[in-house]
Amino acid sequence: MSAPLRVGVVGVGVMGAAHARRLARGVAGATLVAVSDPDVERAQELAARLGADDVGSGSVAVVPDPLELIRSDAVDAVVLASPGHAHEEQVRECIETGTPVLCEKPLTTDDASSARLVRAERDGGRPLVQVGFMRRFDPEYVQLRDLLTSGRVGRPLLAHQVHRNLAAPRADFRSEMIVRDSLVHEIDTARYLFGEEVVEIQVITPSPSSLVPDGVADPQVVVLRMAGGAVVTNEVFVGSSTGYEVRCEVVAERGSAVVGRPSGGICSTAAGPHGGAGSWGGALPVDYRERFARAYDLELQAWVDASRRGEVVGARSRDGYAATVVATAGVASLASGRPVVVELDPEL
Repeated sequence: MSAPLRVGVVGVGVMGAAHARRLARGVAGATLVAVSDPDVERAQELAARLGADDVGSGSVAVVPDPLELIRSDAVDAVVLASPGHAHEEQVRECIETGTPVLCEKPLTTDDASSARLVRAERDGGRPLVQVGFMRRFDPEYVQLRDLLTSGRVGRPLLAHQVHRNLAAPRADFRSEMIVRDSLVHEIDTARYLFGEEVVEIQVITPSPSSLVPDGVADPQVVVLRMAGGAVVTNEVFVGSSTGYEVRCEVVAERGSAVVGRPSGGICSTAAGPHGGAGSWGGALPVDYRERFARAYDLELQAWVDASRRGEVVGARSRDGYAATVVATAGVASLASGRPVVVELDPEL
């Protein structure tokens, strides 16, 4: 494909607008041609602002109906940053029209609809769906996975993950959203780093912070058991009041490694090029857009490049399905306080 990839963005809230800005200003081989959002005025304002910045098209259309945008002959590929409950219909339309799609997490909000999309993509005979688990493109996480797969630290035995936000995103935030909207990143990261499935999940709720809304179980401690026997502990605290912290430590047979410390980079006890002590310190970012800015840049560029080649990189629809199933089991564990076995469809 020699011409720029003509991309439409569905949903131009915080994340969708950020993707649109990247497409208009900084992604090679792509041009932003259309946006869609239920708030048409917001979409029009963004389109007018970015149309002047896009050296490829010079104009950005506003298409109120997201399905119409997906079907448009003027659109080659689509970024979906719409609410999760709308994803099944919109992703299915992309599959049926043969349109490459980068779908922000979650793939869908329930197991059955995610499974239907995996089957629909397979039946179509062509990979089209990438799910927006951006940590797979973060240089530190990529470096950590490379270390683990190199064998230099031996078999990984444990991982400890921390995910803290400054505050809940809105007043009607509920305990279940911590599992579905925040922990889902840790779920995918565990699968990515260990290269295997989560087979059991338990959500433990300590005494909640007095600074979070009444009735919200925050923080949460989550234990994932991996298929190979490793255990991954996760702290998720969306109302930490201190800033945005995401880090991961993996403990293996012959060493350990940490990513996400405020100083940046990987800190490892392994011998070799990753050796040496790290240091704590530095200001905490306010939110994910700052901490993972580079990951989003790399993710979007990789998606554009792959779409132009007719390929899919990063997390695929099957990864989105697996994360949704684990999160659903996590919601059940949140309600019961007991471990819940994760049951993936063996046919998917």
